Formats: sequence, structure tokens, C-alpha cells
Amino acid sequence: MILDKDGNITIITQEQKSIPVLIDKITSSYNKFQNDNIVINLTVWSEVTISDILEFLQISNQHRKKKLSFVIVTDKANLNEMPDEIIVVPTMHEAYDIIEMEEMERDLDF
Repeated sequence: MILDKDGNITIITQEQKSIPVLIDKITSSYNKFQNDNIVINLTVWSEVTISDILEFLQISNQHRKKKLSFVIVTDKANLNEMPDEIIVVPTMHEAYDIIEMEEMERDLDF
């Protein structure tokens, strides 16, 4: 797991496809970035399925309850199949756009 920080955004990159390992690492290190918006960068993975994405649902819901963004980035999954409860976008640029929009919504109490 690689952690990069960009202002109030923590970008987590996992190079090897092992979702249980990644989720364990996120959970054990959560206190380091619990107050940041989180981007999970899965762009280096050759395949991402809907079941892979759903593995992140619990931690995403936990983080979003704190009024912070949680965005997964992958261009390998069928985005039309993704549930509304989790945000998945194909590029890092779109992840930043989502975070910016959600921060504006939170500032306006939407």
C-alpha cells in the first residue's frame, strides 16, 4: 500500500491485487488519514469486478458518515454496474472533481 497526501486528500494505491490485504492495511492505518478525503487508486490493476468494489463498501460508508469523501478510481470496471452507495470513477481527475463537489455540498449543508 502506497500513501500519498495532497492537501486534505489521501491517495491510497495498491499495486498487487489483494483486496483483503488492502482493506486490512487501510483499517489498521486508518487513524493516519481518518480526517482526510480518501481516494483508492486501483488503476494499475488489470481487472476490477463489482465484487471487488463491494469489498470497500463498509469502510466507504464508515468514512462517509464522518462527512468525508471516499472515491475509488479504476477504468477496468463496468461503471454502469456500480451501486449508488459507493463512488467509482475512471480517472484521478474525476476523483478530485467529486471531492470538490462533495465539499461544496457539505459547506452548503446539502
